[in-house]
Amino acid sequence: MALPARGSAAASARGSAAASARGSAAREASKAGSASTLESASATSQPRVVVIGCGALARELLALTKGFPAVKVVCVDARLHMRPSRIAGAVEKRIATVRHEYGDDVRIFVAYADCGTNGSLDAVLAREGVARIGGAPSYEFYAGPAVYAAMQDEELGTFYLTDFLARQFETLVLVGLGLDRHPELQSDYFGNYRRLVYLAQTDDPALTAKARAAADRLGLTFERRRTGYGELATSIHAATGAAHPSAAAQPHTTGVA
Repeated sequence: MALPARGSAAASARGSAAASARGSAAREASKAGSASTLESASATSQPRVVVIGCGALARELLALTKGFPAVKVVCVDARLHMRPSRIAGAVEKRIATVRHEYGDDVRIFVAYADCGTNGSLDAVLAREGVARIGGAPSYEFYAGPAVYAAMQDEELGTFYLTDFLARQFETLVLVGLGLDRHPELQSDYFGNYRRLVYLAQTDDPALTAKARAAADRLGLTFERRRTGYGELATSIHAATGAAHPSAAAQPHTTGVA
């Protein structure tokens, strides 16, 4: 998840208010980021594969590895999306911990896109000899590179939500950006956006309602696209060396609702 940045002119005019908002963002986002130590319940004491993923993908990773007794899922705190410069270091520490606990022969796969790290995550993974899922933002591996590129070409001013972000919109976006306390900052953050696209992993009417309400709150047009798990499923199944029924249950679709 990449949160929108403000324009430079507005930044100088309202910098103190935004600084105060960002100062409390990580504390407020703790409600959504508690998956930092989440592990797959199906894992054995000595896994064959360890998936290190973002806490924002915790539900999806557990669903995709359910029934794989030799696979362990360990998540990094989802709150780091508010501080992307810290993601690479946190993942590096997780890799070291996994190897210390399970040995250097355990296979590790990282379920992160670049996620705003500007290549620093890739530098860590190249040094450690670990692969990650492809893509720059997580939206790309849900929608698929071609569909994501087409959406960007169609409307560059698109704000994306996933199931996780729809569920945590108030905590991570409104409170995280300080818009609950400083609503005047909304035009600074979202003034260049025109639409909100909800990339739905599941068919949940309650989440769709939340996503539509988020679009209304931000004054954006609303669009829903059912992606399922997209290329996240493909990558996880390839990394774990096994097929899983959920791949058929969660097809990569691009339907608009």
